[in-house]
Amino acid sequence: MEFLGLGDNKVRRTYGALWLKIAILLVLCSVEGALSDSNYLIGLGSYDITGPAADVNMMGYANTEQIASGVHFRLRARTFIVAEPQGNRVAFVNLDACMASQLVKLKVVERLKARYGDLYTEKNVAISGIHTHAGPGGYLQYVVYIVTSLGFVRQSFDVLVDGIEKSIIQAHENLGPGSIFVNKGEILDAGVNRSPSAYLNNPASERSKYKYDVDKEMTLLKFVDNQWGPVGSFNWFATHGTSMSRTNSLISGDNKGAAARFMEDWFEETGSRSAYSGEVAADGIPRRVSNLFNDRHDNHHELLELAASFQSPPGKLATRTLSVARRVRGALRQADKPGFVSAFCQSNCGDVSPNVLGAFCTDTGLPCEFNHSTCGGKNELCYGRGPGYPDEFESTRIIGERQLRKAVDLFNKASEQLKGKVDYRHAYIDFSQLEVTLTKQGGGSKVVKTCPAAMGFGFAAGTTDGPGAFDFKQGDDHGNVFWRLVRNVLKTPGKEQVDCQNPKPILLDTGEMKEPYDWAPSILPIQIIRIGQLVILSVPGEFTTMAGRRLRDAVKTVLTSGSNGANVHVVIAGLTNTYSQYVTTFEEYQVQRYEGASTLYGPHTLSAYIQEFKKLATALTSGKPVASGPQPPDLLDKQISLLTPVVMDATPRGVSFGDCSSDVPQNSTFKRGHDMVTVTFWSACPRNDLMTEGTFALVEIFHGKDTWVPAYDDDDFCLRFKWSRPSKLSTRSQATIEWRIPQSATPGVYRIRHFGASKSLVGSIRHFTGSSSAFVVA
Repeated sequence: MEFLGLGDNKVRRTYGALWLKIAILLVLCSVEGALSDSNYLIGLGSYDITGPAADVNMMGYANTEQIASGVHFRLRARTFIVAEPQGNRVAFVNLDACMASQLVKLKVVERLKARYGDLYTEKNVAISGIHTHAGPGGYLQYVVYIVTSLGFVRQSFDVLVDGIEKSIIQAHENLGPGSIFVNKGEILDAGVNRSPSAYLNNPASERSKYKYDVDKEMTLLKFVDNQWGPVGSFNWFATHGTSMSRTNSLISGDNKGAAARFMEDWFEETGSRSAYSGEVAADGIPRRVSNLFNDRHDNHHELLELAASFQSPPGKLATRTLSVARRVRGALRQADKPGFVSAFCQSNCGDVSPNVLGAFCTDTGLPCEFNHSTCGGKNELCYGRGPGYPDEFESTRIIGERQLRKAVDLFNKASEQLKGKVDYRHAYIDFSQLEVTLTKQGGGSKVVKTCPAAMGFGFAAGTTDGPGAFDFKQGDDHGNVFWRLVRNVLKTPGKEQVDCQNPKPILLDTGEMKEPYDWAPSILPIQIIRIGQLVILSVPGEFTTMAGRRLRDAVKTVLTSGSNGANVHVVIAGLTNTYSQYVTTFEEYQVQRYEGASTLYGPHTLSAYIQEFKKLATALTSGKPVASGPQPPDLLDKQISLLTPVVMDATPRGVSFGDCSSDVPQNSTFKRGHDMVTVTFWSACPRNDLMTEGTFALVEIFHGKDTWVPAYDDDDFCLRFKWSRPSKLSTRSQATIEWRIPQSATPGVYRIRHFGASKSLVGSIRHFTGSSSAFVVA
């Protein structure tokens, strides 16, 4: 039908425009409906768990000389909670720590039960560590894991329990309707197999199924809140937290902690403004707050004059809250909406190293011997090299950036929505004498048993990420007479234990050592968490690549035996809920490299895990409960600590805490992307106050006429806080702050500040602050 006349044309245009608006509205509503088709409540939280930055041995390398003395960047506990509106819920916590601790989880659950009743229990809460080897130790409850930290370290323990609880509370209080999307992709250059000779002992037919001798796949979850949009992401990818070496003394989240910091900054800087452009700065590090200010000072002379007007003032007393208030990423700056939370979780990393250039001898520069990773028969000279070699900080950045880039890509493209039930199963298993039924080749079955925990001679050899000492070597299936005599002073293993652990020559019979209390765990938690088509296997140790593959495949076979199971995504969350060292395949165990020598419960450890996880998976699919199993011990009251407390702090006569002992030169100009600014302050022991959710170090930029704005703090990769004292018993100490000026820094006038707390002889704590003279960044 035709419309006639001018009036008809106006009517047609009017109705046409109206229908066009209605059509657009309907399309937008349908899109919005698709995006917000939420069947879950989701909440995310994050809290500082940095811990004592002085005097405490670091957990991971078991190197007695690796004592914390500063901060590379801060550690965090990051949590997601997913709940059915009227049903089950699960909480997953990712720690920037070497591993989870059984005692920490027991105490966290106690607190959660006191606060929330039975809403959160040991069954539906998982606590997983990223495996950084640069965090404070002393928070596990078994003797063998706290020997090098001089026993239990209450500060390390308390900051973890407090931080985990607060991150869960935050996630709980942020719960709201939302959607979860899953995506997967490969990272080819972030991990290599550090024990290839052991991997090659797996059957050729099995190895032929896989393209690589390590898992290259990252699995990522994208959390989208109905009100706020994207609020976080968690991913799982296998590579060790050993980019930072055994000689590093700065607290650091290593490559995974760095990736998490980079992605959170990426989202806050670019993601929330540009529809997740996926762009990352050329150096892999997102820009920081300072570039939001654009005070133009084209005259360099004017900048120098302005900087000269701010000379270093004397140190002065301060409040505890000042450090928190000046923090760049403070909670108050995100009060209007939830902060974006990104976690890079650990998986089956047992034999996966981030030192991707390979292992070389430090004396000759030649590759290490293949089977034993030795140089001239010695393990001490064989070290893996990261992509930034010889700069371990650069290696950490590069491996973190490679994980970041893949995570950003997966985050932007995630389209498969999780739908279905939230469920979980959890059981405690005594691994010291578990009967395991194995299928025989050609049919039939046989029953074998696991063993009480024991560590082999190859354990003491360490790995190419951190070699051991003396004359130990990987792949030792005999041991030697001298070290057997030393071992027998502690505990001589009986024949039954020796036969059970064969071919492992036992160096430490930890499972049968009970004085002054248990040296190793016997009762371990295993746990399955299901969110729609995603299944998380919480394992209390480090599974090697092939061990992880076998476990995933076995569980997936159970889950997909019924209908609608083909699309299940199964991930392994390593080092979760407690720690029990390594898990290798039976074939890898025979080789007795480091991982096999550290597989505590004998050659059938993996088969035991597979058997018990299949039981959990069967119960999950059938909707049936499982027996809770024997309760693990709570050894908190038995803990012994030999770490001396801080007695007092002091400064030279006429000097105040916070005074500069080495300032920036007058009329200084530093170049972005090239120069480093170094300032040293008279300080006090960082154990006096951990500055939790605060900062020890701060870079400020001058803005406007009279305002100093926080630009970088000790949570930034480019800023390092180094603490030292002239001798172990000295009451005097200094803090050196190094700022490697990133290319992305805004030109302007800057100063560096230090926050700390001193302790008097009578035990009182007084907070202080100091600042450098101002300088120009051009």
